[in-house]
This record gives sequence, structure tokens and C-alpha cells, in this order.
Amino acid sequence: MGPESQPERARRTHRTNWMSLLCGLLFIGMGVRYLTGPDPDAVIMAPVLVGGLGFAAFVAILAKAIRR
Repeated sequence: MGPESQPERARRTHRTNWMSLLCGLLFIGMGVRYLTGPDPDAVIMAPVLVGGLGFAAFVAILAKAIRR
């Protein structure tokens, strides 16, 4: 029995979870920033974190609305 006689398997895909992807990239970016130089000011990084999480939520809501 060769590969020609095996039934074709349907390829299964899943939708991208934009919230998880963008939040992960944000935290990786912030971690790299803390590791590669002088410590950034927490007064600057806190709004960047909150704004980044808000942007990720906004993109996730838009993606969910577009899918429907």
C-alpha cells in the first residue's frame, strides 16, 4: 500500500487569537527592553503596558466582529 491509496485527510486550521498574540508580543517586547539597557522609568512603562493591552483588546474585538 503506497501513499496513493490512503484517503485524503482534511486539513484543520484554527483562527488566530489576536488578544493572546498581541499581549504576548507586548510582554516579550517589554521584557527585552528591561534586559537590554538601563531600566526604563516605571512611570513611562505602566501607561505603555495599559495602552498596549487596550490596543490588543480593541484588535481582538474588531477581529471577532469581522468574523461574524
